[in-house]
Amino acid sequence: MPASEIPTLEEGEYYWTQLEGLEVVNMDRAPLGIVNHLIETGANDVMVIDGEEGEMLVPFVPGVVREVNLEEGYIKLDWQTND
Repeated sequence: MPASEIPTLEEGEYYWTQLEGLEVVNMDRAPLGIVNHLIETGANDVMVIDGEEGEMLVPFVPGVVREVNLEEGYIKLDWQTND
C-alpha cells in the first residue's frame, strides 16, 4: 500500500512499523535496546526489545512509555533494568 493511502493517526497513536527498529532508552537516556517487534496480548500491546541482556518484554502503555520521538528515532521509558 502506498504511504499516501495509509490513514493518518491521532496524536499519540502509532503504527507498529513506525516503532520497530527504534532505540529504547530509560529516563536517564541510558540505552535499553532496539524494538524488534510488538505483540498483541488483549490487555495491551507489548514491545519486544532486543538489548545487551537479551530480550525484554515491555508493555506499551502510558506511564511506562513516556515519549515516542519518531524524528530522532527513540522511545523513552520509565523502566529500570536489573543492573
